[in-house]
Amino acid sequence: MPEAPVPFPSLQPSALPRLIQAVATRYGGASRYTRHYVRAKLLRDPATKAIVTLATELGGFGTVGDLGCGRGQLSLLLLLAGGAEAVLGMDRNGPALLEAQAAARGLPARFTAADLATEPLPDCDTLLLVDVLYQLPPEAQRALLERMATAARRRIVIRAFDPDLGWRSRCGFAMEWLNRAGRGDLRRAAIEPMKLPALRAVLERAGFRVSVTPCWGGMPLPNVLLLAERGSA
Repeated sequence: MPEAPVPFPSLQPSALPRLIQAVATRYGGASRYTRHYVRAKLLRDPATKAIVTLATELGGFGTVGDLGCGRGQLSLLLLLAGGAEAVLGMDRNGPALLEAQAAARGLPARFTAADLATEPLPDCDTLLLVDVLYQLPPEAQRALLERMATAARRRIVIRAFDPDLGWRSRCGFAMEWLNRAGRGDLRRAAIEPMKLPALRAVLERAGFRVSVTPCWGGMPLPNVLLLAERGSA
């Protein structure tokens, strides 16, 4: 029997563990690594609670474009929580997208292979970009933001890397280096996260009201959650 979405804005924090378990169960046919990753990521990443809480406060995200969606677990959580009406996920990782689509059976979700630097972005109420922007070359970061500002009907939600948070930023750069070393990916250019004033300026010039809140939980990282909503500043 399909999981019943939780009506917004009635979602309570106590419901989140049950919903995470419901999402994890949907990946039962995926690889062992994916099954572990999906559950651990949703449980441990501060972005999970922060984004679901934000959706609750806003009365839902409407239709969502999840850019760089990976295995799609956050999109599916939003759907089961009632925080999204429908989802289109985009990513370059074909095998991950296949696992996401299999896990989304019976839900209004579609996952498609796409290069965010070149493919048209979906016309959605909310565009979601989590831990993707800072991975792009500097010129591509600005270009993607400008395209998102055109495509998003109501809002943009970004979990970004703030390079100006002192020791937190130094920890973030070090962890990124370690992650790349573990993948044997050190030949790729070092990350150059866009500074938050410049990031905000792109969206504010496009007519968005922008707010930024910490999104690192108990971790020594420089992650922040940026919400940009259409309307006069």
